[in-house]
Amino acid sequence: MGRDLAVVRPHRALLPSEHMPDRSRKRPRDPNQLGKLIVDLATGEADDTPPEDTRNPAAVELGRKGGLKGGKARAAKMTPEERSAAAKKAADARWRSEKR
Repeated sequence: MGRDLAVVRPHRALLPSEHMPDRSRKRPRDPNQLGKLIVDLATGEADDTPPEDTRNPAAVELGRKGGLKGGKARAAKMTPEERSAAAKKAADARWRSEKR
């Protein structure tokens, strides 16, 4: 025996009821505060609606367009040597054993 459980038990997919948490909503980490929030939500004393998006839609679309074409435009301006150096730097960052 002495086998590692991670090796014996295969990874399973999440069930629909076990979806990923919504990171945009800030919930208290303290169990007492979280319990109070749950009770307040259940009794209707607290509102659980997400805040409205107050960003300018035109600015959001402009930023998205710039993000979609930015990498291609940057690569087109670089020499092959610069592209190679950037790719090596990115690969080194991905494979670095220690995190910052």
